[in-house]
Amino acid sequence: MIDVTIDSRSGFCFGVVTAVKKAEEFMTENHKTRLHCLGHIMHNAEEVKRLEKLGMTTINHTQIESMDPATIMIRAHGEPPETYDLIKNQNHKLIDATCPVVLKLQQRIRQAYLKHPDKQIVIFGKKGHAEVIGLEGQTDNTAIVISNNSEIPEIIDPNKEIILFSQTTMPLHAFLEIEKLLHGFSNKEIKSHNTICKRVINREKELSEFCKNFDVIVFISGKNSSNGQLLFQVCIQTNKNSHFISSINEINSDWFTDKCTVGVCGATSTPLWLMEQTAQAIKNIFD
Repeated sequence: MIDVTIDSRSGFCFGVVTAVKKAEEFMTENHKTRLHCLGHIMHNAEEVKRLEKLGMTTINHTQIESMDPATIMIRAHGEPPETYDLIKNQNHKLIDATCPVVLKLQQRIRQAYLKHPDKQIVIFGKKGHAEVIGLEGQTDNTAIVISNNSEIPEIIDPNKEIILFSQTTMPLHAFLEIEKLLHGFSNKEIKSHNTICKRVINREKELSEFCKNFDVIVFISGKNSSNGQLLFQVCIQTNKNSHFISSINEINSDWFTDKCTVGVCGATSTPLWLMEQTAQAIKNIFD
């Protein structure tokens, strides 16, 4: 009989748990009032669908001005200051579900920008990512965002001091490499701040240990999840029989035998119910 185990440490991080809880509480208490989430509440289509069935609508920034006064939620990724101004000026009610870790990082970047206007604020992160847009906004969009090593000589001034931060969900090893290269490239002082979420850092090691114990790994996450892409690389590097899915419809029975052991895990935006559904679908193959 096939043996399937769910990784107990996979699933929602604190920031996502808080955002989902706030959304569910509002929709429970206000049945006739629709909740408008600015951008997908998380990078997981299955969980977004579940919440939309409860009464949540996903909107974009351009819709804010044309809407009648409504309740708008800022998701865990956070937003730049101008978004708060826009919501207030249009007389919308605000539910702020910005992750506390992201919020603290926003505040640190804002303080650095105001205190050191002559220095380069550098953010290691994915350009265009929702969190990074919010971080850039703390510097009036003057921060320099770098996503890989090759960009350093193209966009960094070696003769200006640097204050380095990181998007909270970036790989630690990549941040340390960027940090090392900047020290070798710059002629001036560099103040480096490792602002990667500790949950993300610990998760890589925990997931690697989990993946060693099974014949097959099934990792479930939204395909547009930055954290999901990062953690799946940990899976595939540890266990070559790792497979990435976004829904149970993508499960392939050819991955398994009736005597293999299977580990089911996911990103920090993957709900437990979806991992449980995945585990059951795998078991059903051989029932």
